[in-house]
Amino acid sequence: MRQRPYGSGHNNEGLPMTSPQVSSRRIFVESEFAPLRTVVFAQAEMRLPAASTFSPAQLEEEIGIIPADKRHLIRELLGKDHAVAMPERQSQWEAERSAFQAVLHKYNVEVLRPRLLTQYEKDAGGPDGYANAFVRDPWYTIGNHVIEGSLRYPQRRREVLASRDIMRSEVLPADGNYTAVPQPEIMPLEIDEGGPGPFLEGGDVLVYGHHVFVGQSGRASTQQGADYLRKLLAPSGYTVEVVPLKPNILHLDCAMGLVRDGLVVVYEDGLLNGVPETLANWERIPVRQEEAANLGTNGLPISPTVYVTDPFFERIGNEVAKHGIQVEYVDYQISRGFGGAFRCSTQPLWRETA
Repeated sequence: MRQRPYGSGHNNEGLPMTSPQVSSRRIFVESEFAPLRTVVFAQAEMRLPAASTFSPAQLEEEIGIIPADKRHLIRELLGKDHAVAMPERQSQWEAERSAFQAVLHKYNVEVLRPRLLTQYEKDAGGPDGYANAFVRDPWYTIGNHVIEGSLRYPQRRREVLASRDIMRSEVLPADGNYTAVPQPEIMPLEIDEGGPGPFLEGGDVLVYGHHVFVGQSGRASTQQGADYLRKLLAPSGYTVEVVPLKPNILHLDCAMGLVRDGLVVVYEDGLLNGVPETLANWERIPVRQEEAANLGTNGLPISPTVYVTDPFFERIGNEVAKHGIQVEYVDYQISRGFGGAFRCSTQPLWRETA
């Protein structure tokens, strides 16, 4: 029988006990548009799943949400690492990210980067591939709650691992709450879209004070995911509202973006029940179908007076500028070709009005 060591300096396993690390770092997200102070900004790594991981019908359905002029590229990249298959395009992709990061630095935003995936992590993806390009979905911050999500697509379920170093060094030592959504069942996507989950992806989660919107299209977050979030946040005084989406919309931020208090960019045809009642009196900048498909609602407010979008959406940017908001343009077409733009690429840790 193993004896327990004497003294208070050891735990039950006989190992020395250490005091928990404490940090003064502020972890808090007030809203989608409160001044951005600290953000985690994604890398640019991607290997799409092999064609064999989909049924023919499922493959057509999944590619169908990508703009028509970009679908041939997705087909060409199935089962391939983007950097290996298209090194010149990879350099352009990384240049996009650098240009965006320069804008963040221009407005004194602290930028943290996840590490790159290890070869072991890449190999573990098998035919499902891997992703380390859109940090918004695998984890997200609501108030002082940092939450690891649960992602529907198998190739993205290890994406959170690249951010774990940041969680250990920056999140866990800080004052706040850290939790993870239960992992989902393992089943093919063509069987009931992967099952009930719970799935909860950051692209579906929009924060407006103590009101949280959760999109639900059948492609990402599920009712179980929304119920989990509701139960988690209720003791902190949050209300969670599900926003039903049409099935051709991946995430809520592909149909709606909160620019500042009282102003929303929105593709109303993508919302099954229209704009949520909470935002009924807000001024709306309407987004057209083609703009929505190319991620026209996925800009990023740096503050209530600064908004980042792609020059492809100059019409939307001009409408935003009419409200006295400085619009910063960054060419982000390669990122958008993978189904994610400025919001998708960033995970705020600190957004708060002074």
